[in-house]
Amino acid sequence: MFGKKPPAGAQARIDSLIGVGTCIEGKVRFSGGLRVDGEVRGCVEAVSGASSSTLVVSDQARIEGAVSVAHLVLNGTIVGPVSVSETLEMQPKARIVGDVAYDSIEMHQGAVIEGRLVYEKSRQQEPMPPVAD
Repeated sequence: MFGKKPPAGAQARIDSLIGVGTCIEGKVRFSGGLRVDGEVRGCVEAVSGASSSTLVVSDQARIEGAVSVAHLVLNGTIVGPVSVSETLEMQPKARIVGDVAYDSIEMHQGAVIEGRLVYEKSRQQEPMPPVAD
């Protein structure tokens, strides 16, 4: 909502924009923040080691291909597997057709996933100590 802060570790600044009416074919690699308002036909991934990378997909946007990022804010459509190492926020018009691997997920009413949800614990978290009997 308005005034909502991005998740801890997420990139608040958008460094790159793929605008409405733009269609990119091929692999897109980025660091920092990327906003997609247009269409991407190919995979979208954050460069390795970019733990604060954030992908924002607007309600008018469509990605056809694999997505692999640390943080994803989705209100458009992704057709393909999605891997989010930190936080996934699915807004009301969000739609994923494919399997989703995530660490933390927030789904607003109206968001849709057509595929499997696979919880993957963040590599940054330490294992919990065993519970004593």
